[in-house]
Order: sequence, then structure tokens, then C-alpha cells
Amino acid sequence: MKIIADTHTHTVASGHAYSTITENARAARERGLRFLCMTDHAPKLLGAPTEVFFGAMMNILPPEIEGVHILRGVEVNILDREGNLDLKPRILAGLEWVIASMHNIVYEPEDVAAHTRAWLAVAENPDVDVMGHMGDGQFAFEHDEVIRACARNGKIVEINNHSFEARRGSAENCRDIARLCMKYGVPVVVSTDAHFTNAVGRFEHSLAMLEEIGFPEEMILNADFGRFAKVAAEKSGRVFTE
Repeated sequence: MKIIADTHTHTVASGHAYSTITENARAARERGLRFLCMTDHAPKLLGAPTEVFFGAMMNILPPEIEGVHILRGVEVNILDREGNLDLKPRILAGLEWVIASMHNIVYEPEDVAAHTRAWLAVAENPDVDVMGHMGDGQFAFEHDEVIRACARNGKIVEINNHSFEARRGSAENCRDIARLCMKYGVPVVVSTDAHFTNAVGRFEHSLAMLEEIGFPEEMILNADFGRFAKVAAEKSGRVFTE
């Protein structure tokens, strides 16, 4: 299966990543990717850039680097059980790719009911495009209820390759979440969560799991240029040609 977009990557701006956007874009081009989503961490994560960084991004960062289409976005932090986020709606609405995730540095894990409540609120937030690394075992939630909410609200679910190596319980949880995405018709993207160029475009764990459960390729948005370009155009207002 050919993946044409890496939908979750970080640069030095995140504070604990080690490559520039140009270096990531060059790595993406060398690995045959056509799109790269730049999704640095939002301000509440220690070392992350300020609100100004994201507010200025659309005016400063070019839409194409090294021949790769750049979707200028963010990995925003879910702050609490109410699903509050750490960037203002006016900033999120101006970006092209918004992932919402839970990080224990920002949101201390609670219980299943609290995490479920938070994800349900995020699913209803019109500024969020993608539900980020939901398989993290320390943030257990009611999978069926939340994936049904994703279906109702047109959300994309991320299958995060890095989670299989770094987040407890992710292999089993991601498998269950992916099966529910099949059941309820929720599209997914595979992503790397790259914090250095050597990870850009590496999706082997995510793809192996999806293949194992027979996940339909047509529901993987970034497995086809036309399919992903359509979604990217809806999010960004830009036109992409192959």
C-alpha cells in the first residue's frame, strides 16, 4: 500500500523534536510523499511554541516546500474532561489540519468516564479535524460510544505509528478502534508522529495492524492522492493536482 501523506509531524519548534520543516519536507519528498502535515505541539505542552507561532503560520510558512504540499496545522492539547483545548477557536479555524490529543504532561489521566466525556466533547468541536493517538492506554475510554460520535461529526481517526512503540496498550486499543471505524464508516489516516526526519514516512506498524484486521484501503484517506487531496482541499481551501 502506498501512503502519500504523513499527517502528523513535529519540528524543532515543539521543543523536543530535532528537525526543521525543510528537513522534514525533504525527507518526505525522498520517501515519495506528496503531502506533509506540520503539526507542532500547542502551547500548554512544556517547550512548545506560543500562540503567536500558530497565529502567524499561514502568513509566513509557504504552502509547498521541497516540492511537497504542506498543510499548516497543530497538535492541540485536550486539557480536561470538558474537552477544552489550548488554542483559541479563531486560531484553530485559520489552520489547515488540526489534531486533538491527550498528553499526560498537560492532562493528568483520570478515569474511563472522564476520558470518554472529553473525547465526546472534542468530537463535537468543529475546529478539530483529527482525533490523535486515541489508543494510549493511560487514557482509556468507551471506544464504541466515541467512535460513533466521530461518525456523527465527520471526524478522522488517526492510527499513530509511534504509539505502537511508545504508548502502553496502543496495539490492542488501536486494533479495537480501527474495527469500530470499519463498523461505523469512520475514515482513518496513518501517521508517524515523527520528531526527527528518520521517522517521516514510516508507517509499518500502523499498516501491518490494518492489514491484519482487513481494514478497507478505501477508508484510509492518505492511501490515495485523490482521496487525500479532496479532504485537504476541504480543510485548507486550496486546490491540489496530481
